[in-house]
Amino acid sequence: MMVHKTPDSALRKLKTQNEKFTTIFRHGSLEVEIYQPGKIDLQSPHSRDEVYVIISGLGVFLNKAERTVFAPGDFIFFKAGDEHRFSNFTDDFCTWVFFYGPEGGEV
Repeated sequence: MMVHKTPDSALRKLKTQNEKFTTIFRHGSLEVEIYQPGKIDLQSPHSRDEVYVIISGLGVFLNKAERTVFAPGDFIFFKAGDEHRFSNFTDDFCTWVFFYGPEGGEV
């Protein structure tokens, strides 16, 4: 099986749903979403490990008190349950989100 998704096709699907994120692909424990929060990122901690791969935009990633500048192409891993969010991002910000593994995260 091969699946090919582009940011453009994923964003088109997102816009038809009028949401900030949408699931693009599922296989086993892997779930792939595209996320475009608009003006404010209101997400809360997730129950599974996750990876972000920035598609477009610039901004700051907040991990508790730690602040990290991000740009297109950056890879950010975040373990299940930890507080995090994107901040001070440009209007064109969007990212792939990869959730995987068991509830509570990998050991």
